[in-house]
Amino acid sequence: MVTSVVVNGHLVAERAAWLDGPGRGLTKQCVLVVIGATASGTKELVAIQDGYRESDASWRELLVDLKHRGLEEPPQLAVADGALGFWKAISTVFPTTRHQRCWVHKTVNVLNKMPKSVQPRAKSALHQIWQAETREDAYRAFDAFVDKYEGKHPRAVNCLVQDQDEMLAFYDFPAQHWIHIRTTNPIESTFATVKHRQKRTKGCGSRQACLSMVFRLAVSASKVPSTSWESSASTPFKTF
Repeated sequence: MVTSVVVNGHLVAERAAWLDGPGRGLTKQCVLVVIGATASGTKELVAIQDGYRESDASWRELLVDLKHRGLEEPPQLAVADGALGFWKAISTVFPTTRHQRCWVHKTVNVLNKMPKSVQPRAKSALHQIWQAETREDAYRAFDAFVDKYEGKHPRAVNCLVQDQDEMLAFYDFPAQHWIHIRTTNPIESTFATVKHRQKRTKGCGSRQACLSMVFRLAVSASKVPSTSWESSASTPFKTF
């Protein structure tokens, strides 16, 4: 049974002929990937599909397909960035699934609304929230951040406060999984390789070639020794 899913979408460039002539133009293909985790912490690739950017319709099509392929019991938790298309889609297809926003993406979004001179201290204060030992400590660090920065940087504070419940949902799950379910890092490493390949080859070729490349990389990532989240709790993950 899949208990949690980490999702993401990546825009890749694809060369395609214009419909009205022989010239060649640049189009964007979005690859949507879902990596699931079982109760024991085993990570598995469960879906990969291309779509139109990260639209509600594209994500909904992928999630409905998952249901038809056997994912009848909704995942307990979904982890993603702030892509509105995905959250709207999963709320429709799996309405009981809890939402966890990625702390790496949220940290970037909050800091981008603050002067550079303030960002190092604010970044440290944000880390104290999502790296707290308990939910209660996280709430105290959250309130401290709001009190400290609300007066001078209301846009940054509002960006954080508006998703408070979704930012701290991971505390309701086993502590050994927190490091993996509070960010989308389990899936970002795959996309980092895709981006590197895309840059080196100046594109990913055809639609099928792009999907094949992402599939191979995602399958490879799910087979590495650190696949089990429980056994890899000490493995360092990228943080911001």
